[in-house]
Amino acid sequence: MGNPPLSSVGSYPPIPMGSTPLLSLGSTGKRIPQLGYGTADFPFGANSETMRDSLLHAIKIGYRHFDTAANYQSEQPLGEAIAEALRLGFIQSRDELFITSKLWCSDAHPNLVLPALRKSLGSIGVDYLDLYLIHFPVSMKPGPFEFPLKDTLPMDFKAVWEDMEECQRIGLTKSIGVSNFSCKKLENLLATAKIPPAVNQVEMNPMWQQKKLRELCDRKNILIVAYSPLGAKGTPWQGHLVTESEVLKGIAAANGKSAAQVCLRWLCEQGVGVIVKSFNKERIKENFDIFSWELKQEDVYKISQIPQHRGYLAQGFISDDAPYKSVEEFWDGEI
Repeated sequence: MGNPPLSSVGSYPPIPMGSTPLLSLGSTGKRIPQLGYGTADFPFGANSETMRDSLLHAIKIGYRHFDTAANYQSEQPLGEAIAEALRLGFIQSRDELFITSKLWCSDAHPNLVLPALRKSLGSIGVDYLDLYLIHFPVSMKPGPFEFPLKDTLPMDFKAVWEDMEECQRIGLTKSIGVSNFSCKKLENLLATAKIPPAVNQVEMNPMWQQKKLRELCDRKNILIVAYSPLGAKGTPWQGHLVTESEVLKGIAAANGKSAAQVCLRWLCEQGVGVIVKSFNKERIKENFDIFSWELKQEDVYKISQIPQHRGYLAQGFISDDAPYKSVEEFWDGEI
């Protein structure tokens, strides 16, 4: 059982500016806080009490954008944190928050999208989302989330997106978008979409700067929201830790900041949204302290010269029996 709904769909005042800049979602005219708090903690669901406490602390500090997903098993802890924040007066209404969730692959089928969204709403205890994303450009056999992944299927992009559009039309989500879509997959979706995606949430950090994808999204008025802004270490794919970069550590030392703050500040100066996660209260606060200073031009240039490689290769979706048989095929060569 989720928490009781916290507000009505019809009530949607502007999000207070506070200390977090707001970015425009061009396809809907809505606004999204640039810095968001992420809830992807592996193994999923293992630290729900710690997560709830950290979420409440993040709300108290001033975070207003929260990113969850059905398969993270973090929707209910988020809802509990929101209810407690309301009780304590950290926020006055749910409408002060921007909440993103995602459609998991096993529900990425025609006629399963709307029930999946309603289930997420119930888990969080709200009656609308601000943003609902297709989590990956692949479907799976309907059923519970399992890891390692199996039974992957080709996605009917046109039909699934039509159901996503219906979710927006009836007001259960204010905006819709995608995650982990390459340029080619975005172009294919846009060819038939009546409502274009407002967001493409993808891996982006100084070691994977997504220059090609950013150019396309800029042209198509799609906002990029960056996950793994500090790298993917500690996840199932064991990617690089961006903050170990000597370039970034040098810039941090010269500016009296941490390497993590330099990463996050660089992303914000690129005009993208950023999702960052920590359960450490000092780091939660440190990650939020990136809006009162700027990087020097020479620092931005140094970051632009960092060698590039993707950290997350989506290898769990790749096999001889799957729709994508290689990393190159999944990412359409963008590796």
